[in-house]
Amino acid sequence: MLGTRTSAFLKLSKRDLKYDFPASVVVFLVALPLCLGIAMASGAPLLAGIVTGVVGGIVVASISKSPLSVSGPAAGLTVIVLGAIEKLGAYETFLLAVVIAGIVQLILGIIKAGMIGNYFPSAVILGMLAAIGITIILKQIPLAFGMTEAHAFEIDNGGGISSFKDTILNGINWGATIICLVSLALLIYWPKIKGANKVPAPLMVVILGIAIAYALQGSGMGLTSSHFVVIPIVDSFQEFTQLFAFPDFSQILNKDVWITAITIAIIASLETLLSIEAIDKLDPFKRNTPTNRELIAQGVGNVTSGFLGGLPMTSVIVRSSANVQAGGRTRQSAMLHGLWLLVALLAIPSIINLIPLASLAAILLHTGYKLAKPSLFKAMYRKGLDQFIPFFVTITAVVFTDLLMGVGIGILVAIFYIIRANMQNAFKMEIREQNGEKTVIMTLAEEVSFLNKVPIQQKLYSLPKNVEAIRIDGKQSKFIDKDVIEVLKDFEMNAVSKGIDIQLEAITYKK
Repeated sequence: MLGTRTSAFLKLSKRDLKYDFPASVVVFLVALPLCLGIAMASGAPLLAGIVTGVVGGIVVASISKSPLSVSGPAAGLTVIVLGAIEKLGAYETFLLAVVIAGIVQLILGIIKAGMIGNYFPSAVILGMLAAIGITIILKQIPLAFGMTEAHAFEIDNGGGISSFKDTILNGINWGATIICLVSLALLIYWPKIKGANKVPAPLMVVILGIAIAYALQGSGMGLTSSHFVVIPIVDSFQEFTQLFAFPDFSQILNKDVWITAITIAIIASLETLLSIEAIDKLDPFKRNTPTNRELIAQGVGNVTSGFLGGLPMTSVIVRSSANVQAGGRTRQSAMLHGLWLLVALLAIPSIINLIPLASLAAILLHTGYKLAKPSLFKAMYRKGLDQFIPFFVTITAVVFTDLLMGVGIGILVAIFYIIRANMQNAFKMEIREQNGEKTVIMTLAEEVSFLNKVPIQQKLYSLPKNVEAIRIDGKQSKFIDKDVIEVLKDFEMNAVSKGIDIQLEAITYKK
């Protein structure tokens, strides 16, 4: 029933609103500083980050059929965006590339390219989730101790170690540390208080953080302006409109614009598909997101964001996992979070600027721990090394490099184990003994590829010398690679020359 209610365009459920409303507040609190920080790290106007978050929430969630995904600016694109803005020379020119990237994503969705995400091994996806959890923790530790560095905001995807090393030597602000520790305790114990679940713990964390920060003013542990959220304050509609930038369509023939657009489209699409796959695994109702529809939604979102002066966006696992952990049920929570971002910008910027970054760091530390719980590592280890090693390698690679590089390395390791398993499962070997005579029966699997050539060859040529008869059965096989057939034919001739009775059943070249 839940999936039916959410499938219709904008037919929202009042019954789910009691879950989605508090979840949207949590996602809003998580997304706001990320939107600002990613815009700053990208060399773009701060407003661009909020515009992207608003579009990702209201526009993308309205079109997407993902019940839990939350879209917005992603730190995985910051390096690309920063380099592109510098190379193209003007932010307005870069916005044109964002619009074109959105159109490319629309095309990818229409031609049904979304199925690519279905081919990623589950061990790699779970490893990516755990790695992002660890990265969140590493990146928030500086803010938790009051070490305010711009790149501490880059927490969406990978690269946590470098930020941690760069900031750990800075001075600790004990006021921020107290706020973070108290906030973490509240996040852990608030849900255990009877009746407390009516008010989301992260909201209480923010309220308490503001109160503690106010109480510490004028003391040796007081917070400075750099320890608080900062969003632009506008006093009139005219000032608000002046904050926007618009794409420069006179650069439509600039080849660098097209190169940037295609690069953004490909990377943003891959990150979205990876995130969607991961989010569906987190969904307690185990719903399945139509990936082609998601690419179309992302395309519309990026076109809109580019037209309004925003950054390129993806489905972002940090915001989405926060949505899941906060109890979100449908895409209402994502849409509402976009609305809260817009309201915050227009109506209450002064109040939002009172929130200590240490409070938000605590929320994210708690979310990161839930993504990388020790129990997950134990569960993966129990599944066997063929699952645990790709899982662990993915975690290590994502944390020390970035999302795409880490997932790529994880996939290569997973493919190795897949190939090895395929090589071992290409046949069954049985030795029967009757009246003192040994007969070997090799039954080939349904699919026998060239990868199975070597193990079949090694097995046949290592048979005991006292075997009198060999039967190789290919009746169950729908496909046998010609290289394998060559090996079997050569072995047949070798066996005949040794006086061994050998039969090849249903093993012929198919024209």
